[in-house]
Amino acid sequence: MRMRLMLRKLTVSSPRVSVRSALPWPLRWLVGALVLGFSAALALWAFEFGKDIAGLDRYTQREFLALRAQVDDLTQQLSKAKEVANTSQSLLTTEQVAQEQLALQIKQLQSDNEMLRNDLGFFERLLPSAGSGALNIRGLQAERISSNQYKWQVLVIQAAKNSPDFAGTIRVSLTGTLAGKPWSMHASAAPEPVVVRSYLRKEGVIEIPEQAVVKSVTAQVERNGNTVSVQTMKL
Repeated sequence: MRMRLMLRKLTVSSPRVSVRSALPWPLRWLVGALVLGFSAALALWAFEFGKDIAGLDRYTQREFLALRAQVDDLTQQLSKAKEVANTSQSLLTTEQVAQEQLALQIKQLQSDNEMLRNDLGFFERLLPSAGSGALNIRGLQAERISSNQYKWQVLVIQAAKNSPDFAGTIRVSLTGTLAGKPWSMHASAAPEPVVVRSYLRKEGVIEIPEQAVVKSVTAQVERNGNTVSVQTMKL
């Protein structure tokens, strides 16, 4: 009988037996977490150790430092380029202002040169002819400046060297027509006294009737009642 029971336990038809752990499930979870953490730490250490063996960290560090140095260098170059650009812009603005001022000065010089040319031509016309040493009236001019005003200019020249001063009078008069009839008018009520050393320039304005038509202007220099020089200009 005892033999049968032993054989029965050893055969397939023997009753099932379950084996249960003696550890509670929270402790089993904690142990599993510790095992997983240890495995992960071990894997990370192996990865880092492999990178260190391969030299990846050192290469990455060197590349990072090199890129950082390039960025710093490019930043400095950009700052210098901005400074150069600002300086160039300031110089360009200053040069433009200087060019504008120079253009205005050139324009003013051209205007002054033209005025000097006109004055030179005026005085050249006033110069006496060669060999003339007496006092002369040169370059008599007159122009209408309004409906009833004429402006006149005259230059009296004594060309002879070391000549004594000339003391006399000068009179300027206009002639023409007024209401279809002959008309004349003096610039002043009486001849003006003048003293000429080398030259004397005179000018003035004559007021005339608005209906008057001026055809000529005459300048006459006298001394002691005698006419010394006279010149007439037709208009």
